[in-house]
Amino acid sequence: MRMLWVGRRTMNLATRGTILLRLLSLLCLLSIPHAVLAEQSGKTKLGSVPEMCPVTKPYQTSLFVPPLPYEAKLGSGQFWFGTDRLWTNLPVNGMWRGLPIDTSSSHPTFSQKLFLWRQGYDGRAEPRPKLTVMGKRIDTPAPPLEVSRPTTAIMGHRSAMLVGLGFPTVGCWQITGRYEDDELSFVIWVAR
Repeated sequence: MRMLWVGRRTMNLATRGTILLRLLSLLCLLSIPHAVLAEQSGKTKLGSVPEMCPVTKPYQTSLFVPPLPYEAKLGSGQFWFGTDRLWTNLPVNGMWRGLPIDTSSSHPTFSQKLFLWRQGYDGRAEPRPKLTVMGKRIDTPAPPLEVSRPTTAIMGHRSAMLVGLGFPTVGCWQITGRYEDDELSFVIWVAR
């Protein structure tokens, strides 16, 4: 048996190898990024968005105010995002949390309604808007976003375009809406 002199003690080479293997395992474990651990556990800190998800925040815009007859301010925790050509409302914290689970298809999804507004849009004249909405998860590969056929939501004298979104997984999603030549993109964290 070969022995290694370490200071005042001798150490068996097999013992030294075991210690090195344990240290190497510990270093590997410590080097796993926080985002990977959050993804595997399906959890993040309650009420927070992981740093690796660049969610759309109010300060990233010039604090868009919709034209009349639309309300200039939204309720607490929401903000307008876009231009008078195409806009939506988003949560200030960048997160859609606690979405209902739609089990009507063979693969359940987290469902959310997305309203998009446009100056001059008349839902009575165009009940099936020529709107396309796409989405992709940007933090890891995922099945595609499910998007319902566009429809119209009429509120008094105001109209909005409406689609249902079906997220196959929680995570960081980029959503893009397009109407005619105008496009609006934002990033949102979908949480349980």
